[in-house]
Amino acid sequence: MRVLHVSDRLTDRGGAYWHLLGVIAHQTHTHDVHLTVGRADEGVRAGCNVTILSGLDARTRQPVALRELVVELRPDVVHVHNVMNPEALEQAGSLEDVTKVLTVQDHRVFCPGKGKWTENGEVCNERMSAELCKKCIADDAYYRQVLTLTQERFAALKPFRVVVLSEYMKRELALADAHVVPPFVHGLDAAVEVDGPPCILFAGRLVEAKGVLDAVEAWKRSDAGLPLVLAGTGTLRDDIEGVEVLGWVPHERMAALYRRAAAVLLPSRWQEPFGIVGLEALTLGTPVVAWESGGISEWHPGPLTPWGDIDALASGLRASAGQRASAPAGFDAEDLMERLARIYRN
Repeated sequence: MRVLHVSDRLTDRGGAYWHLLGVIAHQTHTHDVHLTVGRADEGVRAGCNVTILSGLDARTRQPVALRELVVELRPDVVHVHNVMNPEALEQAGSLEDVTKVLTVQDHRVFCPGKGKWTENGEVCNERMSAELCKKCIADDAYYRQVLTLTQERFAALKPFRVVVLSEYMKRELALADAHVVPPFVHGLDAAVEVDGPPCILFAGRLVEAKGVLDAVEAWKRSDAGLPLVLAGTGTLRDDIEGVEVLGWVPHERMAALYRRAAAVLLPSRWQEPFGIVGLEALTLGTPVVAWESGGISEWHPGPLTPWGDIDALASGLRASAGQRASAPAGFDAEDLMERLARIYRN
């Protein structure tokens, strides 16, 4: 089977992109795999033929010659990931004589705001509507632009076999026939040496949506007796003091960092589509202290702390740090890849 993956970017930064690289790595053993992207990070290899196609990385409607590339490559399956350009989505959806699959990685096809998390600091459980969503975006011109884009992206899903990462995302999309295929852990060496003395770890973008400032505050309140280490970069970097900030850490080094950690903090303010960092940590035996956010409950053994409660997060950290965790069942890579293959075939 010839499979063409379509993404906005070739990179190893971010859970969604790392998952795509894992899917490609598995499929190259059984399929003829190709990848087309809008741009590629220097030095990142996909393990298959890669084509750069202008416009795939656009966030707004821009011209893109996807249909012409498909005619040239003649794939059996076109699988779209992380593409937000409505023109590219519509072209992929209009292809004939090809199986069309699209993985919805996050909220950008059904939420014009911050990821089901309102400007008032509350979880949003409502469906997208022009009246409701306006409350989250003060700039009227920007709101009209982003609402139109989001509506166009959502409408473009109709011709695809839609894949989501969690039952949470399936409920949010409200597509009864969406297929749940969660990500799997790959590229972590469980036998790697520990990278430094024990610590509390936060791994992710240093932005408000990921709750990094909440992680810092919960760590302070916990009196855990261990330093806090942040693995990531982002706009809040300059607002954080008194902790060790590593910046972006290559994935091949994350196993040593997870093993070093007595616990991982995951206080996501936005509703996590899945939360692969937590699954990776548990797989290596490190406990995860997390708020109940999005799809986290589908892999976390519990208990989760109430969303937004920093004191509960601190208490959970005191109770969990240094304990041994077990990898959750149901995330075997071969089983999940076979589930995806059935979606391609059926």
